[in-house]
Amino acid sequence: MPRARSAAARVTIHDLAHMAASGRRIVAVTAYTAAEARCCDDAGADLILVGDSLGRVVLGLPDELGVTMEDMERHTAAVARGARRALTAADLPFLAYQADPAEAVRNAGRLVRAGAAAVKIEGGAGRVETVRRILDAGIPVIGHLGFTPQSIRRFGGPRVQARGEAEAASLLADARALAAAGCSAIVLEMVPAAVAAQVTRSVSPPTIGIGAGAGCAGQILVLYDVVGLSERRPRFARPYADLAQGMRDAVAAYARDVRAGTFPGPEHTHDGRSWGGPAEEAQR
Repeated sequence: MPRARSAAARVTIHDLAHMAASGRRIVAVTAYTAAEARCCDDAGADLILVGDSLGRVVLGLPDELGVTMEDMERHTAAVARGARRALTAADLPFLAYQADPAEAVRNAGRLVRAGAAAVKIEGGAGRVETVRRILDAGIPVIGHLGFTPQSIRRFGGPRVQARGEAEAASLLADARALAAAGCSAIVLEMVPAAVAAQVTRSVSPPTIGIGAGAGCAGQILVLYDVVGLSERRPRFARPYADLAQGMRDAVAAYARDVRAGTFPGPEHTHDGRSWGGPAEEAQR
């Protein structure tokens, strides 16, 4: 059953650390709109990430690389308006932080002004200076290791990372560097479960896994994968509903009624005095 909306205290970055320390798994969802954020928030999500995956999932782009700061600001603001309890974090998109730490700080500030409580960036030890500069501006940072979608051209597609001993050691070193720099959490994407578990044991910030096994301090999935709206679902995602078929059925039923002339009916028609419907009456 969904939770009633209330004025519950908003989750902070420190709460995520306390959850991990107490053994409570962190529930994170990637979402893009106010309506989606309300649903995730009501259902008890701790963290809602506005991911640059909106390029593929919402905007129909082939990958994340075409997402702009303006895209991220717009969707971050929407999610922040929809979430009351969950912490809202947002991805810094491709080329918003890689070239210059000062530019990274400015762009992180834009997302905070839009409503984000933290920003997420990809990369390991090479991002330490950028992480520190963003933190110096008072903005919490979430790291992202393993398969990093903004490097998809280098990887040649979605590929499991850190499969060999040397790669695993490098990923662990990167995680320790991010932790030492002050990252509040680290997303581990598409890495072997044993490697993710080792990283989780080795660093103090909570790890949040996606395709990284059950040994992380929390899990994150794209909402569209959770509810069955994705056209192609990754192997590591589990659908908990089939809303795509439900939407097809609903629109098909609407189309049949329109073509048959049975919609709109008298109860859906303006009589010149009031709409007369229950939704309007409820608002009076």
